[in-house]
Parts: sequence; structure tokens; C-alpha cells
Amino acid sequence: MSLTLTILADTHLPKRAKALPGSVWEAVDAADVVVHAGDWTEPDLLEQVQGRAAHLVACYGNNDGPVLGARLPQVARDELDGVRLAVVHETGPARGREARMAGLYPDVDVLVFGHSHIPWDTRADSGLRLLNPGSPTDRRRQPFCTFMTAVIDAGELAVTLHRLPRRVPRT
Repeated sequence: MSLTLTILADTHLPKRAKALPGSVWEAVDAADVVVHAGDWTEPDLLEQVQGRAAHLVACYGNNDGPVLGARLPQVARDELDGVRLAVVHETGPARGREARMAGLYPDVDVLVFGHSHIPWDTRADSGLRLLNPGSPTDRRRQPFCTFMTAVIDAGELAVTLHRLPRRVPRT
């Protein structure tokens, strides 16, 4: 049996958008597990996702403030169908990231992170897979807003990056 994941980060509500795009909510509703790598910015979104997600693995980010910091860990961990997962907001500079994170998380198979708003999918020499879903609401220097979905089947992770319209409606 497989597990489906929706992977988010840097939602920045309500500053970057008033709401998450409908396709992101559809993915949240369809997923067995929602992973969020911080920068929610307001507790309301956390509560909405908690109310809709079958299972949530999430951390806080540098823009989340003390209320979210009290409710979420700096590093979230879970094991999903044999895949050891860690979720953090910041990983530092891109240069040397794989080796640095492999040293910090030797007991993890997949590290999900955010902060840069830049989609990322690489492997460290140790086998650690690093994923950044980008942002579904603030593309910054990227051509599109993005998020990821994934399927874990027999301990293997297949990831899909989803591009959203260039302009997210401020509904």
C-alpha cells in the first residue's frame, strides 16, 4: 500500500496571498500526509491545515513568531512507510548543502526544507534526499509558484513538482 504526500513551505499567509490556491487545497485534502517546512506566518493557516490534513508533519520558520514557535518544533520528524523524514525551515547556503545536511541528519532518508522559495530535489553522497517545494504563494525570483506531491511505495519516494499560475489570486 502506498502513502501520498503534499509537501509545502513558505506559504506566508496572509502577506503573500489571502489564501492558498485551490489546487493546493485539493492536494492537501487528497494526501495521506501533509508536510510543511515553515513560514506559515499566521496560526490561522496551521489550524486550517490541521483541520483538513489526515496527518501533518510540520515545523516553524523564521517568519512564524512566538505563537507558532510554541506550537511547532524547529525540526519535525516522522517515519512514513519505512522512510525516515525530517522537516526544517532553513538549511543555509546552497553551496555544500548536501554534505552539510547529511552530516547533521545522518539518521534521515529525506529532508524537507524551505526558506529560499526555490524548488530543490537532490541527493547527498550518503543517500539523503533533500526536497524544497518552493512556495505556492510567493515565487520571488522563480518563474512559477510551486509545491510538491509525492508517493511512498515500498519505501521508495517518487516526487512531482507542481507549477502554479504566475500570479496567485489575492482572494
